[in-house]
Amino acid sequence: MVRNTLCSAVCAVLLAACQTQQALQPPEVAMASQYADDQSTEHKLLRWQDYLNDAALEKIIHQALQNNHDLQIASLRIAEAQAAYGIQRSTSFPTIGADAGGQRSRVPADLSYTGQVMHVDQYQAGIGLSQWELDLWGRIRSLNEAALQSFFASQWNQVAVRNSIILQVTQTYLTLSELEKRIHFAERSVQNYQNSVRIFKRRYEVGSGSKVEYVQAETLLRNGQALLAQLNQAKATTANFLVQLVGEPIEVPVPSLDRVVFKTTSIQTGLPSDLLLNRPDIRAVEAKLQAENANIYAARAAFFPRIALTGSYGTASADLDGLFKSGSAAWSFAPSISIPIFTAGRLKNQVKLAEVRTDIAVAEYEKTVQKAFREVSDALAQRRWLSEQLHIQQQGLDALNERARLAELRYDNGAVNYLEVLDAQRSLLQAEQQWIETQSALLKSYVQLYVALGGDSQQYQTQQSSSL
Repeated sequence: MVRNTLCSAVCAVLLAACQTQQALQPPEVAMASQYADDQSTEHKLLRWQDYLNDAALEKIIHQALQNNHDLQIASLRIAEAQAAYGIQRSTSFPTIGADAGGQRSRVPADLSYTGQVMHVDQYQAGIGLSQWELDLWGRIRSLNEAALQSFFASQWNQVAVRNSIILQVTQTYLTLSELEKRIHFAERSVQNYQNSVRIFKRRYEVGSGSKVEYVQAETLLRNGQALLAQLNQAKATTANFLVQLVGEPIEVPVPSLDRVVFKTTSIQTGLPSDLLLNRPDIRAVEAKLQAENANIYAARAAFFPRIALTGSYGTASADLDGLFKSGSAAWSFAPSISIPIFTAGRLKNQVKLAEVRTDIAVAEYEKTVQKAFREVSDALAQRRWLSEQLHIQQQGLDALNERARLAELRYDNGAVNYLEVLDAQRSLLQAEQQWIETQSALLKSYVQLYVALGGDSQQYQTQQSSSL
């Protein structure tokens, strides 16, 4: 009976020792097989330097990638996770140390077995290991895997922050370009309004014009000046934000919106499933999911007995000069086993906590995948409809320019009052501002699509991994 029980216990130990952690397969997320506004099946992206065609913008992005504080923090998070993994991994190996010491003690006569005062000397030197846990159940291996996956997650998070910096710098640069162009058109309109005010003021003073026309012209001038002040304020705050993104004082350029070009025809969106490999934020949450799954195995292994080894080997002698003589060898070996019997539910709740955190990581993974699909779909829709909107606005802008020209001719010939001219000029200014905003939004959609598809994260991550 005892033999059968012992055999059963040994078999249970061997089976538990053979258990290996299984990687958790990420859940399948329901999404369309193709994008509604792009039917391509091939995935192709360029390096961000090759995607741009603006030397000033490329220089600013380079500076931001070197000095941006958010990116520096993300890089330090990698070093932090790498150190944490190194600490955790060290628990797989025994901790071996060396020690040497000496002791002299006096034993009083009434405690001495000889009945006389005794002086005892003891010297020792040796090496030893302390509490080296034998990882029979995979607890330490699971904790190592969790720390390693956390390190991978920090790497992908850094790539995601890098993409975000590229996106923010480019969009801020485009906003400056947009504001510069809007200011140019607004200044031209204000100059025309000033000429009109000067003319109608003179006509009113000499009695050849009405005060109504003069007030209408002045009202249009004040509205144009107010718009110009708003645009200059927005330009100043946008320039300040660009300096913050770069991370150091820079000479803010005066970019031309018409000269900013992206190589949009050189990228191919591919299938939605390609996002699982190319989006750094998806790769980061996937690594976090694997880390939480490893913690479940570690929590389950805590129910099994923990076996640790402690031992030492060295030399000892009552005389210092006899420390290394023959026969002075000394050693000790003390294996220990600890079995959890009553933990008031702590171990059970540790498993439950790890399982709940894994479920949270699964939900975060699904949310991130769906968000990535939506961002690509939004960028594709913006690219399509903003292009069409820009074409329509261009046609409308041509018509409003012609209307303003004809209104001035009719006014000069006395066919209409000046109110029609003012209305045509006001409509023209509004249309010009909206046309420039749409032009900027279209360019921004090109950058949003590039980053939404993952940017050059795969190439950058490959370079980073090869340098570790």
